[in-house]
Amino acid sequence: MIKTKIIATVGPATDSEQALTSLLNAGVNIFRQNFSHGTLEQHAEVFHRIREVCRKNASHAAIMVDLCGPKIRVDQIEGDSFPIETGHHFDILAEHVLGSPDRVSTNRPALVREVNVGHRILIDDGSVLVRVLEKHQTHLRCVCEVGGRIATRKGLNLPDSDLVMSALTEDDKVNASWAFTNGADYVAMSFVRSAADLQELRAMMPLNCDCPLVAKIETSHAIQHLDEIIEASDVVLVARGDLGVEMDLAKVPILQKDILRRCQQSGKPAITATQMLQSMVTQPTATRAEVSDVANAILDNSDCVMLSAETSVGQYPIEAVNMMSRIAQKTETLLKERGTTSRVNAASTLRLVTTAVSHCTALLANELSAKLVVLWTQAGNTARLLSKCRLNRPIVGLSPDESVCRRMAMYYGIVPVQMQRQKRTLEMLNDVDTMLLKKNLVEVGDLIVVVAGTRLEQVGATNALLIHLVNNPQESAPAFT
Repeated sequence: MIKTKIIATVGPATDSEQALTSLLNAGVNIFRQNFSHGTLEQHAEVFHRIREVCRKNASHAAIMVDLCGPKIRVDQIEGDSFPIETGHHFDILAEHVLGSPDRVSTNRPALVREVNVGHRILIDDGSVLVRVLEKHQTHLRCVCEVGGRIATRKGLNLPDSDLVMSALTEDDKVNASWAFTNGADYVAMSFVRSAADLQELRAMMPLNCDCPLVAKIETSHAIQHLDEIIEASDVVLVARGDLGVEMDLAKVPILQKDILRRCQQSGKPAITATQMLQSMVTQPTATRAEVSDVANAILDNSDCVMLSAETSVGQYPIEAVNMMSRIAQKTETLLKERGTTSRVNAASTLRLVTTAVSHCTALLANELSAKLVVLWTQAGNTARLLSKCRLNRPIVGLSPDESVCRRMAMYYGIVPVQMQRQKRTLEMLNDVDTMLLKKNLVEVGDLIVVVAGTRLEQVGATNALLIHLVNNPQESAPAFT
């Protein structure tokens, strides 16, 4: 059982019940639905299919809804595309026109006002680079500096321009409202630039909704406001695709390490994503460089590693998940041999008692060579912080709330189990023994550490550590899944 969590993007290659079941069996912990493609009706159908597959397989896998964000794209082009050579001059118009080698338009007419002379415009993830030579009221005169091909609907990145726009489009608002109402486990926000963007999305949540928000770091503005974004988010995703277009590509590995380090200190889960096993979109195995990339992301304290095209449209989705799992297993073996644990900055988490309990649990489990750690949690906060301590032993997260169990699917090293808790300590421990023995996680006589709160119904009340020897269970067994 690996500790690193695997996120698989669902698409045409994997949206059937059979494929989803295969992904679960291969080790997927979170299913990502990319709302940049398809209709809300299509996503709703797949969303409920995932839930049904998880129910049939007694799995607490989570669903992450990924909003499209304000992606700027090229309008329709005659013949769908055209080649462009270095040195070629052409115009970007404010009005919508059918594109040609001499002029194109975009889905954002205001771009002509917001982009200035000298600014770069990158098209199709930077495969084409043009620079603005002249700015007019109706158009921008540009010169191509890196040639390639411009096609309909290809994306534009404007790393030098300060666009006045919300990170939420009207479609995003509709999709986010649907996700909150239907109980998505995570909602990811694209092109986050500051904490205010996340606050705008959080303000849309209905009453009694506490859906965790994932901040995708993929713009130069996000790097400038990184600490405030981490504080305002619940999870951070290192989106290396657009980040590598917006920033100097050579800086991306350093930025990745820095983001992961800050998330570790703040006790926030971190996802590393984009082209991790890109060659497996069309090939049955990964390259050496890709294997090293995934391993290094895990060594740098990624809680999750994500597959995108590999599982959404790739020819070998199950093989890609298996490869990711194998890499994680080998890498975690190295981490276990090193025997190092991590610490979370208590001041950054704003949960001083829970953070202290997490640190003490890690220390106690290591000192006593405990077989595993069991923790009870009402909202998942203790599980999240304990996962960041990187214990070299399993952590079983218990909660009576199914949604909290799915939330814990994102946390490194946490095995979520839905289970009701008895009020009396001895009865609670007997239930824990029964569950662990039935799942073959322990043997009678094993020493375990149990983390719990004395105030059962109060969130944030984790305040007790119990050192416990597993006993023979009583005749009656608790209800757990």
